[in-house]
Amino acid sequence: MCTKCTICTEYCPVSQYNPVYPGPKQSGPDGERLRLKDPDYYDDALKYCTNCKRCEVNCPSGVNIGDIIQLARKKYGKRRFSLRDAILGHTDLMGGLGASPLARVVNAAAGLAPVKTGMEKMLGIPSARILPRYSTGYFRRWFKRHAEAKQQAFAEQAALFHGCYINYNNPDLGKAVVTVLNAFGVGVNLLEKERCCGIPLIAGGFFNQARKNALSNSVSISKAVGLGMPVVVPSPSCVMTLRDEYPHILEVANSAWRARVDLLSRFLYRLWASGKEIALKPVKLRVAYHTACHIEKLGWTCYSINMLQRIPGLEVVILPSRCCGIAGTYGFKSENYETARKIGAELFASIEASGADLVICDCEMCKMQIEQYTGKPCEHPVSIMARSLAG
Repeated sequence: MCTKCTICTEYCPVSQYNPVYPGPKQSGPDGERLRLKDPDYYDDALKYCTNCKRCEVNCPSGVNIGDIIQLARKKYGKRRFSLRDAILGHTDLMGGLGASPLARVVNAAAGLAPVKTGMEKMLGIPSARILPRYSTGYFRRWFKRHAEAKQQAFAEQAALFHGCYINYNNPDLGKAVVTVLNAFGVGVNLLEKERCCGIPLIAGGFFNQARKNALSNSVSISKAVGLGMPVVVPSPSCVMTLRDEYPHILEVANSAWRARVDLLSRFLYRLWASGKEIALKPVKLRVAYHTACHIEKLGWTCYSINMLQRIPGLEVVILPSRCCGIAGTYGFKSENYETARKIGAELFASIEASGADLVICDCEMCKMQIEQYTGKPCEHPVSIMARSLAG
């Protein structure tokens, strides 16, 4: 279906700053025509694709360019084990090691100059990169101790796919999700068993492990849906992976539950549309909203913006749509660090020019990139709504 118009290349953030990357057209449909004739046409430069999906968003012919590239990596790429990629990709393993009770030690060590220098030399993780901090307690543990027993009092129930970031790095965001859903009269249930959605494993080339995670998550989601519960997800990257990457990339069927997996802000919009209201108090802040790449791919940016615009006193500046550059684990690799910084430069300039007190974004990885390069705090939309509920 590709007409060779090259619009995808015009919108590709990597093509502008990394001449080694052939671009989405050449890596995707053009390259696939050659690879189908001879696998030796595979180019290892496909690893520089961030899978941001901006090529797919702007393709006038509806070609799934990013999927073609990821499937080529899966089918033709020569796997060489990399300790760095294993560390970055296996978030459940690293979260289990880094979070409570060792969080304070791990966080302190990760900030030491000798440790950062050693990680750059031995692992290829740039010393300039500010690493995510681990929490001193898991979200799942907090939920079971302090919130689970209270949830059955609500007439309506939903299952929460919280994701690795909430569980290991930012339980407070998970608490905000529970607060807001409860305010709408919705009880929260955790999935029976939740594993990483798989997107960092796919990025690292660990497709078999990603598929194992997908199969496990599919069983847990199916059980929740079978009980009549929708599955709400705060992270757009997790939503996109569960709904689209499972069948396309990992060959895990999800037609039985795909329509029941929803982005949190879209789910809340539907509650408003059904006539439910919550008492919101003014939050007098000027905020800049950044559209993460994967929420743009889903086409659901409007729901998060609508959430923010309902908060009294909140002045919302919608930033021009630009990739922040980090692209999950991409910006944590030394060979990509400068490219990631250059990609995000226009976004960072827009944030500085906005005069905002803080930045709002649905994506946890964008949050890390924005905070590092602008110094401004970045929060999820539901965090601001929880703040408004609390006054």
